[in-house]
Amino acid sequence: MKPRILIVDDEESIREFLEIMLKKEGYEVASVEDGQKAIDYLGKKSVDLVISDLQMPNVTGIELLKVVKDQYPDILFMMITAFGTTESAVEAMKMGAYDYITKPFKIDEVRLNIANALRSQNLEIENRTLRKELKKEYSFQNFIGNSPAMHRVFDLIKRVSQTPTNILITGESGTGKEMVAKAIHYNGPLRDKAFVTVNCGAIPENLMESEMFGHKKGSFTGAVTDKAGLFEVADGGILFLDEVGELPLNIQVKLLRAIQEKVIRRVGGTEDVTVDVRIMAATNRNLEDMIKKGEFREDLYYRLNVIHIETPPLRDRREDVPILANHFIKKYSDRLAKGVGGISDEAMAVL
Repeated sequence: MKPRILIVDDEESIREFLEIMLKKEGYEVASVEDGQKAIDYLGKKSVDLVISDLQMPNVTGIELLKVVKDQYPDILFMMITAFGTTESAVEAMKMGAYDYITKPFKIDEVRLNIANALRSQNLEIENRTLRKELKKEYSFQNFIGNSPAMHRVFDLIKRVSQTPTNILITGESGTGKEMVAKAIHYNGPLRDKAFVTVNCGAIPENLMESEMFGHKKGSFTGAVTDKAGLFEVADGGILFLDEVGELPLNIQVKLLRAIQEKVIRRVGGTEDVTVDVRIMAATNRNLEDMIKKGEFREDLYYRLNVIHIETPPLRDRREDVPILANHFIKKYSDRLAKGVGGISDEAMAVL
């Protein structure tokens, strides 16, 4: 479907110019001569982008922007301003306008600004849809199990999802540690923020510091540009440290500083970068034993282990096996259109 654009300007020549140009670009375009008519139009028809003059009689461009952001927050808004009067347009951007275009128009610039605006809107819609899908995938309803051990895990996940506290998730491989972390994230207040995963055992030791904290151009062979580390990428959200027991001691020191002081320093850098990151860590190793052997820092352990969640293996919750078996049979039977009705008593006994 063609993107729909509404042009709002009290100058007929401006409206006609933009309407002709944008229709040639393949957009569906309508135009009105003042802000009140724009409000009336938006009440009747859906629009993807409003392009409005800043200075208009009765309802000004700023007043129209306020109405659009309040009543139609998904509609993009671009302001038209005269050359030399960009201060108000910049103020409009602070209020939620995507961008502004300056009269007299540069056609290529107008085309590019509008294309970028609509592209950003499409990305936002895709991201919003993905977030909804992820929230559904990692909803509490998708945790399968009726054993007392799993009920304890469910209850703890629900409680800690609303807190900003660091969490340590322990358990054997295959017990769903990452799924627990994602359930906490996608059901918590940071669900729209970044969830960044790093497997601490999969990154070579000589690259670990750069991956975690970033580097400056020229800081080592191959550092041809500045690079943000995972802490900066996860800023405002969650950094999930999978297999945290594999971290070398020299990185543990820097990780401890990042957690305690909420700052990191890129490799080769001289300035601290402030970061606000919630840490979730997971491991299948016994960190307390590693502390006794000098392989894991005790102070870091207590910074990570503010809240502890243990994911139980199936052998400790055998009553969940039939529930899980039937769940996965139905899931993959539906997905592959195989029409498998269930599992035999003999097969269930083997499981």
